[in-house]
Amino acid sequence: MAEPGNSAAGGEPRSPWLRTGFVLAAAFIGFVAVIGAAVAFSSDGSGRGGSNAAHTAHTAEDPGVRAADPPPSAADASDDGGAPCPELADKQQDVPTAAPKGVTWTLYRSVALPVSKAAGPAVAGQDIARCYAHTPVGALLASSQISVRYLAAGDWLKVTRTQTVGAGRDAYIADRTKAERTAPPDGEGGTYGQIAGFKFVTYNETTAVIQTVWRFPDGRMQAATTTVLWQDGDWRLEYPAAPAAPTPVDSLAGYAEWGGV
Repeated sequence: MAEPGNSAAGGEPRSPWLRTGFVLAAAFIGFVAVIGAAVAFSSDGSGRGGSNAAHTAHTAEDPGVRAADPPPSAADASDDGGAPCPELADKQQDVPTAAPKGVTWTLYRSVALPVSKAAGPAVAGQDIARCYAHTPVGALLASSQISVRYLAAGDWLKVTRTQTVGAGRDAYIADRTKAERTAPPDGEGGTYGQIAGFKFVTYNETTAVIQTVWRFPDGRMQAATTTVLWQDGDWRLEYPAAPAAPTPVDSLAGYAEWGGV
């Protein structure tokens, strides 16, 4: 199968989320390219992303990574009903320039995602992970978690509606819903990008702009810029009307090296 973001030999990639026309029309082009076949269609044609367990990229033997439970179906997806977030211990307002301390990594649909007792997520269901500290580290964790989950979750619609905001969100929901009804199934799974580094572009008490570097199994890396906004007591991922494409990077120079694999 073609690598995420590249055309397959003789035609477009099998996953409809990687087809050029759809990707360019949808917000968060960067993360469509980053985790690629995490949203490829399953062999039963259900359209639920990342359900082919045979293509899990990493296991508990990877240093610092705890294996997750098998991905749930959409019917199993659950949350706590949106109860108020607990107070978290992290109060540090200094923007990190190195890997934050106290972070562990767990696998979510074969992507290693960061977790911190002090900075969040404090509440995690099957698909939604929420309640982050109102700090730079909390914003970093929220950006990493939500940007993967809105694409790969079984109940991606719930994640998108509850944890993203912005001018492009409704168009993405409409486009993806339509595509899931019409696209042919794809049971081949694929490769996943993994977090490799980060740097803050800007940060204040309401807005964090963060560049995250993602590394593919073939060694390619690309940087994608995301914005999270503090709204209603938690960080929300902004879904822009005109997203920027990810940019290739040759090294982690200028970024803080950070990742679970």
